[in-house]
Amino acid sequence: MALVPARLDPLVSVGLNALLRRSVEGQLRGVWVRGTLPTGAAIIAPNHHSWWDGYVMHSLCHALGHRFRVLMTGRQLAAFPYLRRIGALPDAAIRPALREAQTGAWVVVFAEGLVRPAGPLGALQPGAGWLARRAGVPLVPVALRVVMRGQQQPEAYLRFGAATTAEGLASALAGELALLDAELLSSDPEQPLAGYLKVVGRGGSQNERLAGAGRLLAWVTGDR
Repeated sequence: MALVPARLDPLVSVGLNALLRRSVEGQLRGVWVRGTLPTGAAIIAPNHHSWWDGYVMHSLCHALGHRFRVLMTGRQLAAFPYLRRIGALPDAAIRPALREAQTGAWVVVFAEGLVRPAGPLGALQPGAGWLARRAGVPLVPVALRVVMRGQQQPEAYLRFGAATTAEGLASALAGELALLDAELLSSDPEQPLAGYLKVVGRGGSQNERLAGAGRLLAWVTGDR
C-alpha cells in the first residue's frame, strides 16, 4: 500500500529529480561536454565505468532540456525502484524504450551492459544498436569519465562522437574513449579540459569556493 496519495505523485517525482541534480552539483566539480550533441531523439550509448554515470546523464539531459530515459538492470531497479519516476526503465522493457525513442527522448543505454572497471572499453551488448535501428533514431557513442584530478572533487567529462551504426559502435566508442583518456593524461589537472563546455555545476570544487575565505583569513592572521 502506497503511503503517498496519488495526487502527490508529481511532487515526489519533482523532488527526486531535484535531489539527483543537487547531488551532482554538490559532489562533483562540474560536468563538461565536447562534440556535436543530438538535438532530437537518440539512443545515447556511453561506456559505464563509474557509479556516477547515470546521475551525470540525468543531469546533462535536464540541463539541455531533453527528456531522459535510461535502461537499468532488474537488480538495480529492485534496489532503487523509485528511479522509475525519473526516467529509469527495466532493461527488458524493449517496447517502452522504443516508444520513448520514437517520441523524442534521449534513451541512454550503457553499451557494456553493467558497470565495468575503469579502463579500456569492455565487450558491448547489442541492445543499443538494435534499439536505434528499430526506432529509426541516431545511435550516438559517448565517452564518459568521472575522474579525480587536481581539485578536491571529481569531474565528469563526456565526449560525444558522430552517430554510427550498430556494427560500428564498438570502434566508434573505443575511439572516443581513447581520445578522452589522452586529453586527460596530457592536460593540466588543476584546469578543466580545453575544448569542453561546462553544462552542469556552478561554483567549482569546494576548495575553489573557499579560496576567497582562505585569502581573507590569511590577511586577518598575517599568514601571508
